[in-house]
Amino acid sequence: MPRLGGFTLWELVWVLAIAGVLLGLGVPSFRGVLQDGRRTADVNALVLAVQIARSEAAKRGRNVILCATRDRVRCDDLAHGAPSGWMVFVDMDDTEPPRRSGIETLLYTHEPEIVGTIIGNRPYFEFRPPLHRSTNGTVTFCSPTEASRSRAVIVSYTGRPRADTRSPDGKPLQCADLS
Repeated sequence: MPRLGGFTLWELVWVLAIAGVLLGLGVPSFRGVLQDGRRTADVNALVLAVQIARSEAAKRGRNVILCATRDRVRCDDLAHGAPSGWMVFVDMDDTEPPRRSGIETLLYTHEPEIVGTIIGNRPYFEFRPPLHRSTNGTVTFCSPTEASRSRAVIVSYTGRPRADTRSPDGKPLQCADLS
């Protein structure tokens, strides 16, 4: 009589045990990959916002504001974290601190997906037309687990952004506990 193909109970138990161990080892690293992907998307969105603000200031000959916001009207202080997102708008009335009114064009908004905090060393960024100095500064996307996974967007006086894993002075990024 020919032997039927298949697995024994012991073979199935061993395969399930090995699969469980491999899955247990893989889930934490997958979580890190997912957080890194979200952080990268948010860093790229901020770089895009800076580029939009810079080019629109040159094109329109008006100041353009990039700031943290909760309601897409008022600017929040980036120095105290930006949990809700940011916006870019044309500053037509030059109010201090910046606040978007009904006549000011909203150019871009983004709501971060990052797990962690976003802090900046400026309350907002103001991009001016060419031949005028814009606001420089750094926005840091802090990792809740490892400081080495934090990223920064550094904006120069000319309005050019660059992403980096170190602060502008070459030191490791510092993420203060905002809680």
